Amino acid sequence: MDLLPPKPAQVVSAASNVAHKVFYGGLADLRPMPRTLIDDGELREVYHYRPAAGVVETGDPVLLVTPLAAPAICFDLRRGCSLVEHLVTEGRRTYLVEYGEVSFKNRNLGMEHWVDEVLPEAIKAVSEHAGGRPVHVIGWSLGGIFALLTAADQPALPIASLTVVGSPVDVKKVPLMAPVRPLLNLNFMEGNGLVTRGYQAMGGIPKPLVNWAFTAASAQKVITKPLALLTNLDDADFLAQIEAVDRFSANMIAYPGRTFGQLYHRMVKGNALARGSMPFGDRTIELSSITAPVLVFGGATDGIAPVKAVKPVVALLTGSVDVRFEIVPGGHLGMLTGRAARGTTWRVMDEWIEQWSTPTRKAPARKKAATAKKKTADPDAIGANPHRRYGSAGSRSLGR
Repeated sequence: MDLLPPKPAQVVSAASNVAHKVFYGGLADLRPMPRTLIDDGELREVYHYRPAAGVVETGDPVLLVTPLAAPAICFDLRRGCSLVEHLVTEGRRTYLVEYGEVSFKNRNLGMEHWVDEVLPEAIKAVSEHAGGRPVHVIGWSLGGIFALLTAADQPALPIASLTVVGSPVDVKKVPLMAPVRPLLNLNFMEGNGLVTRGYQAMGGIPKPLVNWAFTAASAQKVITKPLALLTNLDDADFLAQIEAVDRFSANMIAYPGRTFGQLYHRMVKGNALARGSMPFGDRTIELSSITAPVLVFGGATDGIAPVKAVKPVVALLTGSVDVRFEIVPGGHLGMLTGRAARGTTWRVMDEWIEQWSTPTRKAPARKKAATAKKKTADPDAIGANPHRRYGSAGSRSLGR
């Protein structure tokens, strides 16, 4: 929207958007996609999203893995900008695992709970519900880390492919950690130091602190938000996205105490995953044990998990049959479910799932269509794989 002076059409659109916000409560369609609970356990709820009207589910199932602390609406942000809606309308069998509310009674649950129980049980339940087909697992942020560790620890699980979105393995390369890193080895931070005593006393990291941390991580956007709203007051889709992101940010979930302690000591202080392994009780999980194909996404403007913190995992996945790395537009949430993700991240996911799906009756026709698209690919679009829809030029430019 032009501020000095705005065009008449822009003024009309802006006035309409403001009126809609005032009288109808907002512009975003926040209705969740319909779903049914198919399996549950301690901090484990597995849902199947019901097929869209007139669409027949086909092919291998897709399981969306929620990170700790973030609400599951990260995958179903709003109608028109929902990864769940996209997958369902494409006819994919779509599932999600989330964890419900974390309370003080869950304080003794560690990362083992998610890697040993939650994700393996969810994958098995989804495969069984989908008729025994292998599962395409998509994890965002810490959900991607859990997916990697689970696949490495239990390679016999029915996993067709892994997709990890914005999952940092080299925490030393996260700029947000730079100011606090010199403090990590000080005496009051060691052993039962200040941080350890704090999360033990609280039984974890409560929701208000998680919300504050997420907001602080995007401080620049918070500061520039008023100007962005003013300059886009005539853009209903932009305003709807802001409303949906605000709802997401206001619904953070607490961290269990022991899990947070492990993440703090092993990943933040020890940077264990940067070496390709992580100790779990009497064993060590090696990322090199993953045999499934892995697709890795880095967000071009992600401040929480920047590209240089995400990309090192590629070199660690030496046992995988295929590893692809893609740089896509957006920050930590935007790369997953931002407005640009509709034409970049999601399309790359579609092609990856298609590539590693088990054969169906329609597979030859889809393969032929995919081959035709290879010949007419746009060399300036997003993506590092020259054999898929998007060429490498756009991906490289985003990484600069």
